[in-house]
Formats: sequence, structure tokens, C-alpha cells
Amino acid sequence: MKTIVKMAVTAALMAGASADLSNRHQHLHRHRAVNEQQRRDSPVEKRAAAVTAWANPVETKYVYAGGEAVGVDEAKKCIADGQCIVVGATTPTFTPPPPPPPPTTTPKTTSTSRTKEAAEFIESKKPAAPPTTTAQPATQPTQHSTPAAPASNSPAANTNNNGGGSGGSGASSDFPSGQIPCSQFPSAYGAVAVDWVGLDGWASIQTTGSWSPGTLISDITEPVSGGCVPGSFCSYACAPGQTKTQWPPTSQGATGQSIGGLWCNSNGFLELTNPAFSTLCMAGLGGITVQNQLSDVACVCGTNYPGNEMMNVPLVTEPGQAYPLTNLNAKTAYQWQGKYTSGQFYVNNAGVTVDEACVWTSSQYPDSAGNWAPVNIGAGTDINGVTYLSIFANQPTSTAQLDFDIEITGDVSAPCYLKSGSYYGGGNGCTTAITSGGSATIVFKASGSS
Repeated sequence: MKTIVKMAVTAALMAGASADLSNRHQHLHRHRAVNEQQRRDSPVEKRAAAVTAWANPVETKYVYAGGEAVGVDEAKKCIADGQCIVVGATTPTFTPPPPPPPPTTTPKTTSTSRTKEAAEFIESKKPAAPPTTTAQPATQPTQHSTPAAPASNSPAANTNNNGGGSGGSGASSDFPSGQIPCSQFPSAYGAVAVDWVGLDGWASIQTTGSWSPGTLISDITEPVSGGCVPGSFCSYACAPGQTKTQWPPTSQGATGQSIGGLWCNSNGFLELTNPAFSTLCMAGLGGITVQNQLSDVACVCGTNYPGNEMMNVPLVTEPGQAYPLTNLNAKTAYQWQGKYTSGQFYVNNAGVTVDEACVWTSSQYPDSAGNWAPVNIGAGTDINGVTYLSIFANQPTSTAQLDFDIEITGDVSAPCYLKSGSYYGGGNGCTTAITSGGSATIVFKASGSS
């Protein structure tokens, strides 16, 4: 039996910055394809040769994990004989999938499985010339030199909040590497459990069997149930306004997969993976607030990145409340293939609960929540200290329409809003920047309100 290799079968790049800014921030939007059916079924046993299927509305093509083409009949026979499994696909169609079958103890495969395309903003190492309002970085007494956080003129944010998960205390405490058993979720050290995912609180588990720092990883499987087991990277969420610090900076996926979290060693204990940090979570740069002026909850779901890139990092906004949105610092955040990254968040319709919103595919709203949420928010501060904010349609993945308005207010360089289904400027989204020393509020309000 051959070993399954989970391949990143697409890495499409597209422009992510708006032409509304005179000095456009050169963001790129990276998409990653993953087998949706594999996520729904039981944990996959490591097997030997993987057949990768590219699925679209017209035809399905097959290649072996090494890139060698294979005929349809041969691929189907290999799958039927149990020697091959499908491990990837491309852009999903817009028709929602049927409800998933109950999990079984035997992994199922399909050559037409729907996929998800999680996305992160990625910016070039060579940044565009910043606007005249560029904030100058100021060194702080931390492990890294970071730009000073903007002064806040926003509504007071609810900082005593785990975003809809559980735990999240002790974020400033050093993690005792090699002393906490993998069976114990580290909520006492700042990690927020996302229990609805089904991984004992973990956001993702990427099993590689072994790990040697400095070596790229090509053999990755992802259980869809159970806990953190030896030979695995176990990723986690952090509280709103924070981001995780642990990922192996020199040992990412050989074909572009992002890998993140703590390492569960052969003795069954959790180890730090990033030598730059001794904690599990770190605060973002601040200056960005989400304010809910609706009459119902609205869930904003960040991507588990680096990791499986599922949108399961929760921010549940309650009516009348304001919350910090994580403002990633490009200088200290994860870099994908040497490129700086910033955060991406999925905005779900009002009233969708966190267990239906912050998931890959929602059972109740399969075409308008989770990966198919109507709207994305992009946020982050580049290496020049300039904070950029974007709101844009989650296209081409979703055709769903958001049932409320969004407006970015505060110390911003240009208008940016979604009102009654239309974005500022008439396109599919807009981007603005926070002026030096300022702050911004992303306001959720009823459609048609002023």
C-alpha cells in the first residue's frame, strides 16, 4: 500500500487591492484547494499513491501525486482497488453539495468532490511606495520590532472575549514546551478551543509522521475527527485581536501547503515549533474594531493560517457590541514562500451561529455560510507600518448576498463600504488605509440605513 500525499493542487494568484487608492497596496490573493469529501469522512489512513482529481463542471482529470498523467479508467480502477485515493480538487461549482454522509471508519473517495478555496492576502517582499500617511515603525520591548499600535478613536472594544470559542486565558504566559500532554488542549496558555470542528478543540491536525526542522514536508494527512496525536502539527485559534505564534518557519509544505501549530512529539507531549516565540498567541497591532449595530449576532471567521486554512477562527459579534479585529503585523506574521501575509476573514449573514458559520461547509446554509459566506474582509499592516482594510465579495467561490451593510469608518484614507449590495466605486470590493496614528471601525448595520 502506498503512502497518501496531500498535495496543494492549485496556487492561483490574483490582485487583491483596490484601484480606489492612489497608491495601491500590492496584495495578492492565494487560493488553496483541498478535498472536501476527505474532510467530511473519517480520518484517512496513510496510503501509498495518491490520485489527484481536478473537478470542474465540464470534466475530471487525474494525475498521480508526482504529476504523471493517468487515464480515467486506470484512475478509477486504482481507486476501486484501494491503491489510490483522491486528495485534491479545484474551484467548486456554485451549487451547494448534498448533506454529507455519516462518518464511517473507512475513508471514502470521490473524483468529483467539492472543494474549498481558503485565501490569504500575500504581499511581495518589495513593498509598493507607501502613502504620505505612512506610520513609522517604533521599536517595542518585545521579541520583535513592531510598528506602534494606532491610537484608538473607535468604540471601546470588548477585549474580555474568546470570540465564540472556549478558553483563551493566559495568552502572555510562556508555554512549557515538551511538558503538556497532547491530549490536553492548552487553553490555559491563550489557545481558544473550537469545539464544533470535532478535533477536541484544535483548529486543525496535520499528521506528517516525523518532523526535521529545515526540511520541507510532502507527506501530510488531515484527520477530520479525534485529537492531537504523535507525529502531528496541531493548530489552534487565539482570542479576537490576537494571532497564533506557532508554526515551523523552515519546514512548510513541499508544494506550497501551509503548516501550523504545536508539534506532538513521539512521547505524546506538545512542543513549540517557532523559536521566535515562547507563547502561543500574540497581540496584533490594534487599531481595527468591528461594531455590530444589527439586531442579531454576526459571525466573522478568520482563516486557520498557517494550517489547513479553514475559516474556523471565531469572532461572534453580539448586537450593540464592539470587538477587536486581528491586525496582523507583516514583520512578525507567517510568510508564505518568502512573501508577507495579512489576514482574511469571512463575514456570514446575521443570525448564523458560530458552528454553522466558522466551518468549511455549513449543513444549514451550504451555499451562503462558511467557505461560501458572502463577504470577505482583509486586514493587516505592511512592513512600512501602513494598515490596509478591504471588504470584497467572496467570488468566484460564492454568489450569496450579505443581508446587511458594512462600512469602514474612522481615520481612513478613502471611503469603503457595502450598501444594499453595492460596493463603493461600483466594483466587487474596496480597499482603504488607516492614516498615521489613527484607527478604524468596521460597522455592521441594517441594509438601507444611513
